[in-house]
Amino acid sequence: MLDYIRLARPKQWIKNLFIFAPLIFSHHLLNFEKIKTEIIAFISFSLIASSVYVINDIFDRESDRAHPVKRNRPIASGRVGVWEGFAFALFLFLCGLFFSFSLNFKSRFLIISYFLMMLLYSLKLKHVVLLDVFVIAIGFMMRVLAGAYSIEVVVSKWLFITTLFLSLFLAISKRRMELYFSIQNPNSGVSEQRKVLDEYNIKFADQMLVITAGGAVISYALYTISERTVSLFKTESLIYTTIFVLYGIFRYMYLIYQKKSGENPTDVILGDVGIIVNVFLWLIACVVVIYREQIFKFFGLAF
Repeated sequence: MLDYIRLARPKQWIKNLFIFAPLIFSHHLLNFEKIKTEIIAFISFSLIASSVYVINDIFDRESDRAHPVKRNRPIASGRVGVWEGFAFALFLFLCGLFFSFSLNFKSRFLIISYFLMMLLYSLKLKHVVLLDVFVIAIGFMMRVLAGAYSIEVVVSKWLFITTLFLSLFLAISKRRMELYFSIQNPNSGVSEQRKVLDEYNIKFADQMLVITAGGAVISYALYTISERTVSLFKTESLIYTTIFVLYGIFRYMYLIYQKKSGENPTDVILGDVGIIVNVFLWLIACVVVIYREQIFKFFGLAF
């Protein structure tokens, strides 16, 4: 049972929290029906994503055996058979599809499109330079759109672009650390396990990281002071939350360059207290700014 849980990679579900972004930034965080809908979307997306992880492990089982860490995955190690893996992937997909029928057509279409895109990624696209990181970034944007479609709200273009830059930043940092690890450990089998690394080098990855990091911060700052945002939240105070975005980017880059982390962005984020605290402070600051009127009324204070 533990091997099947590992196959589903529930730790990776943290990525699907992007689904809740439209809920917070559309002024619907206190709407119970919309919260319930977003939770269903989260569950559906997570199960569908897990089915892709299992299929990817099946396709990569031979190359995973050459990796010092991935060789211990259930399918690569032989603890779970290939056909058992396919059956489990089908089970996860059908469960995710079942939950998606509680959502509107747009959300369901987007979730299924994500599955097809990631299936194509596992088969071919992850071996194509640059396209491999862009597919990952598109996957994050599809999460945001799925959350927006589920509760029928419009996503700000600036928030959409911020997600693009941020997800590209995380994807490129992952490639950079895989490349760094393969250079430092030439006999590790990492370069054989991911052939696309031959198309990258450290300098190229560093240049892309600088561009995407700057783009993420600037686009988020522009989102906070855009006319639509100020009109919706009736304040320009959201600009002050940019400091948390800056710190988060800098902290992550510190972990990449100084601590040599980053091969798995989820492990980096969940394993660093500084980033976790920063995310919670950013979230609290956003909620206070966006829902200040409701908060004041709840405590019986004049606004």
